Amino acid sequence: MTDFDLLIMDWYRQNKRDLPWRRTNDPYKIWLSEIIMQQTRVEQGLSYYLKFIDTYPTVFDLANASEQEVLNLWQGLGYYSRARNLHFTSKTIAFEKNGKFPNTYKELLLLKGIGTYSAAAIASFSFKEPVGVVDGNVYRVLSRVFDIETPIDSSEGKKLFFELAQNLINKEKPDIYNQAIMEFGALQCSPSNPNCSVCPLSTICLSSGVGTITSRPVKSKKIKITDRYFHFMLFNFDGNTYLEKRINNDIWLNLYQFPLIESRDNSEITNWEKYTLNNPSKVSSEIKHILSHQRIHAKFYHFSEKPNTIDSNWKKIKLSEIQDFPLPRLIDRYLENE
Repeated sequence: MTDFDLLIMDWYRQNKRDLPWRRTNDPYKIWLSEIIMQQTRVEQGLSYYLKFIDTYPTVFDLANASEQEVLNLWQGLGYYSRARNLHFTSKTIAFEKNGKFPNTYKELLLLKGIGTYSAAAIASFSFKEPVGVVDGNVYRVLSRVFDIETPIDSSEGKKLFFELAQNLINKEKPDIYNQAIMEFGALQCSPSNPNCSVCPLSTICLSSGVGTITSRPVKSKKIKITDRYFHFMLFNFDGNTYLEKRINNDIWLNLYQFPLIESRDNSEITNWEKYTLNNPSKVSSEIKHILSHQRIHAKFYHFSEKPNTIDSNWKKIKLSEIQDFPLPRLIDRYLENE
C-alpha cells in the first residue's frame, strides 16, 4: 500500500485541527503536550497545556518549581503519576543535560515517564527522526485498514503494530505523517461510528470490505475492576479543617485529602470514637469515581467540632486555604457542588 502515507497526509492537510503544539518543534513544548494529552481529550488537555506553558515557559522553570506547585496546576487532570514523572524528568533535563533534550528515540526512552509512544512522538515532531508512533488511534487505524485480528495488548501484537507503523512512515516527512495518522484516528476512523462513507482509505481498507470494522482493534485482556469504599471525615471548626497527605504507594500519591477511613464494603461507618464522640452532622450521598482499574465509592461525613484525636500526618488548615493544596478530582468535585 504505497499510497497509504500520501492519502493520510493529504487528508490531514485538509482536516487537521489547529493546536498550539503543532506550531512548534520545541522538544520541551512537544514533550509537555504529549504527557498532558495521554488518557486525555484534546478539549480538556488544551487548557492545561496553555496553563503549564504560561506558568513554566521553559524546562528550567518547571524544574525549579516544587512538586506541590506542579500537582496543584495538574489538579483535575487525573493520572497524577504523569505529573510527578514530568517534574522528575524536567530536573533531569535542566540540571543534568543543561536544558537540552536528547534528540534520538533511543535516548528519549531512557527518561522517566517517556515510553515508546512519547519517545517516537518527540523524536519525529522535534527532530524528524522516522520512528512510527503507535497510540490508541494508530492501533485502530492500522488494525482496520489491514484487518489485523492479533490483539493489540499482546506482546506479538505490540511488535507487529510497531513494525507496521515503521514500514508505513513517510521517511521524508515523519513529523507530518505521525500527526496525520493520529488525527485521522481521532476524527475520521473513530472508535464508534467511523465515517466510512467519506473515508479516503475506503478502497484499501480490508476491514471495510469484510465487515469487521466494529471488531477492530482486538483486545485479549479484560481489565479487572476493584471496588473500594472511602469514608472521608470533614471537620469544620472555627473556620478550620484537617487534611492528610497520601504518602503510601497507592492512588493519588502526594495529594491531599480529608482524613479517611477505608472499609471493605459499603456499610456506613458508625464507630467514630477514636476521633470524635459525636455523630456526623451531615452525611453525603455516595459518590462513584471511576479510575482505570478501580471504582471508588465515597461518602463525606461532616463534623462541626474539632476531633479529639489527631493523627500524626494530619495538617490543620483554614477552610479558605483548601484550594492551595493539590486534591484528587473526587474531592475537588465534591467541594464544587457543596
